[in-house]
Amino acid sequence: MEKTTQLYEGKAKKVFETNEADKVIVSYKDDATAFDGQKKGTITGKGVVNNRMSNYLMQLLEKQGVPTHFVEELNDRETVVKKVEIVPLEVIIRNISAGSFAKRYVVEEGIVFAEPTIEFSYKNDDLHDPLINSYHALALNLATREEIETIKAMAFQVNEVLKAYLPCTFR
Repeated sequence: MEKTTQLYEGKAKKVFETNEADKVIVSYKDDATAFDGQKKGTITGKGVVNNRMSNYLMQLLEKQGVPTHFVEELNDRETVVKKVEIVPLEVIIRNISAGSFAKRYVVEEGIVFAEPTIEFSYKNDDLHDPLINSYHALALNLATREEIETIKAMAFQVNEVLKAYLPCTFR
C-alpha cells in the first residue's frame, strides 16, 4: 500500500490518501494541546502511544462485535483504516459525574449514575465545540435521524464493552 496525498492535519494526527480508494493511513503526531488549543506543546512518544492504544482498543471492540474502521497497524505511528465520512459530532458517554458535567450542573465529582448519560458537541474549533442536542444536529444538517440513532446505540455499546474491560474506572 502506498501513502499519497495528505488529506487532513489536526491537532493529533495526519490522514493520507492511499493507492486504495477505500483506505487511508492515519499518522499520529507528538503534538499536544490544552485549554481548547490555547496551550500547545510536544510530548515525545505521544503519537506512538496514541497509535498503539487506539489500535488495541479498536481490536478489542471488533472482538466484542462493535464494528470499527481499523484495518492494520503499519508501524509505531501509522495505521491503515477504512475511509469514512466523518459526522462532525463529539459523543460523550458519562457513567460518573466529572469535569465539565460536574461544573455545568454544579454537582460534586464522582457521583455514579444509575444509567449512563450521553452528550453531543458540535466539532467546530471556531465555535469551541459547543454542546448541542440531537435536534440541533438535525437542524444544522450535521447528521440524519438514522445516523444519530446509530451513533447513540454504538456509543452505549462501546461504553458497555469498556466498562467490562476497565471496571476500576467506573466505580
